[in-house]
Amino acid sequence: MDEPDFEQHRRELHLHCYRMLASFDEAEDAVQETFLRAWKGRDTFDGSAQFRAWLYKIATNTCLDMVRRRSRQVPVLESFAEVPWLQPYPDALLNEMAPARDEPDSVAVDRETIELMFIATMQLLPARQRAAFIARDVLDWSAKETATLLGTSVAASNSALQRARSTMQEHLSRERSEWSKAELSDEERDLLAKFIDAHERLDAEQAIAISAKDIRVTMPPLPACFDGISQVATLIERAFGPERDGDWRLLPTYANRMPTAASYLRRPGDTVYRAFKLDVLRVRMDVIVEITTFGSGMVKHFGLPETL
Repeated sequence: MDEPDFEQHRRELHLHCYRMLASFDEAEDAVQETFLRAWKGRDTFDGSAQFRAWLYKIATNTCLDMVRRRSRQVPVLESFAEVPWLQPYPDALLNEMAPARDEPDSVAVDRETIELMFIATMQLLPARQRAAFIARDVLDWSAKETATLLGTSVAASNSALQRARSTMQEHLSRERSEWSKAELSDEERDLLAKFIDAHERLDAEQAIAISAKDIRVTMPPLPACFDGISQVATLIERAFGPERDGDWRLLPTYANRMPTAASYLRRPGDTVYRAFKLDVLRVRMDVIVEITTFGSGMVKHFGLPETL
């Protein structure tokens, strides 16, 4: 057979591994390991199965090994603080994988299958349940294909799927059925603009006004979780007040089909604004109900500059 073309599948395999692992960086490692295993075992691929499905099986097994080795399953999920390995996924990369719906190998990038809560909730699932759930309910594979992917019987894969569905339904909001397929709403874009404006003008009053009373802020991998407007207001006043670390400039971007702000900080005595953090916003009923803050190391994956 001809030499296999791994690269054309890199981005969709990366997304698959990200859903399994909840970490952008670890998904990169998983894809590299997948290609290495596939290259070493390329002579075992006889062409009787689809090459894409063969790669997915290798990628899934790679992720299963990583989950087990790193004990990447959470017993409870009260907040994203309990998933310290959680990282965002740039929308620009998702948009590269958005083929027409009638294509047989289309990649599922609907909002409901990539939003941060969906990704974090999957970390409650044992590794094989995770894989079964993604194959059936995200990739829309058949029961037989899923069983082949997992190297098990149809009955066993269906059992894993049912347990996974039960856990996911228990933890995910019914609001998900109302999410748009990809595009952000005008409400979300408007609140992102107000969030950016408030930070650049150091307007604590406006930042608080656009926040829900029960707003939550988490900062993976840090264990901190700030619940309620009183706790979050303290953070805002510290960032905007006279004792702040410097001045802010923000750029709009998008992660996991959610409005996101990339923050740059110019410290006293410095001449440039340096990448500081990414804030992923969850919006409901004209207010921000959750902010998930990630470090500046993710900025490069969004195609954003390190400095302004």
